[in-house]
Amino acid sequence: MRQNIEWQELGFKYMQTDCFVRADFKDGKWGALQVSDKPEMQIHIASTCFHYGQACFEGLKAFTQVNGDIRIFRPEQNARRMEKTARRLMMQPVPEELFLEAVNLVVKKNLDYVPPYGTGASLYIRPLLIGSSPYVGVHPSDDYIFLVLCIPVGPYYKNGFYPVKAIVQEGYDRAAPRGVGNVKAAGNYAAGMLGDFEGKEKGYPISLYLDSATHSLIDEFGTSNFLAITKDNKYVTPDSTSILGSITNDSLQTIARDFGMEVEKRHIPVTELSEFTEVGACGTAAVLTPVYSITHGEKIYTFGKECEAGHTLTRLFKQMQGIQYGEIEDKHDWMMKLR
Repeated sequence: MRQNIEWQELGFKYMQTDCFVRADFKDGKWGALQVSDKPEMQIHIASTCFHYGQACFEGLKAFTQVNGDIRIFRPEQNARRMEKTARRLMMQPVPEELFLEAVNLVVKKNLDYVPPYGTGASLYIRPLLIGSSPYVGVHPSDDYIFLVLCIPVGPYYKNGFYPVKAIVQEGYDRAAPRGVGNVKAAGNYAAGMLGDFEGKEKGYPISLYLDSATHSLIDEFGTSNFLAITKDNKYVTPDSTSILGSITNDSLQTIARDFGMEVEKRHIPVTELSEFTEVGACGTAAVLTPVYSITHGEKIYTFGKECEAGHTLTRLFKQMQGIQYGEIEDKHDWMMKLR
């Protein structure tokens, strides 16, 4: 049972909730979901998740809507993306029905931690899949642990929907074109962590990575997809084999089309930054973060006002949040009701 929570004061950090749920793949089949109220578990020291990086995760959110319903945003898309990741990492995919059942159950078992409507907060859900068999030679695991935890969260960035400054990371590559950048492998985030934190030490909350083959094309930010608005009001986002397919980006593209905007998914030269009127970073955690400036070497590109998000990004953000909180019609059927 939760203690009193200051919902408006929530940041984006771990908080102990009532329980997590888990299923094990053993002897060639998935077992039933189990509920655990302890945040620790036993796992073999030679598990493939530790030694060979067989670990992947997802991130999605549940919202209390204006009418009191609790709904989860597009969980089937996260299930399919985890399946794609698992196959790329030679892991046992989690069946979509099991994934959805686990997500549904973890929310129902932690209802006291679902932030109330009007607080601006949500319940962040983190599914995790790891290889648990002991192998000291390079080999995919035979057994797997699938678990789902959840935590109440506020804005990912301290000031919420507020413009930030970014820097092009020139010292490191995050992912190779034929590597695993297009799936949600846990190791992708370790690969980008040093560059991201070096950027933060220089005063830039987010770092932008270029393609590792030519260092001339925009790939994505360290933890989120890149999108831009052109002078003629087109929605532009990179087409690359080394970036993660973002469910948030996909949703924002759909909303942009609903607004009558043209959407372009294509190669974006970094030099084209000078042509954009608005730039944003999008993903589950922050939803959409406006970017005021991007520093690339000696050049500084700016977009709109330093203290105010642009009109188009604001409109996209409000529409997305309105759908998630049940204030706007969910005509695309994105919000799954608890079962």
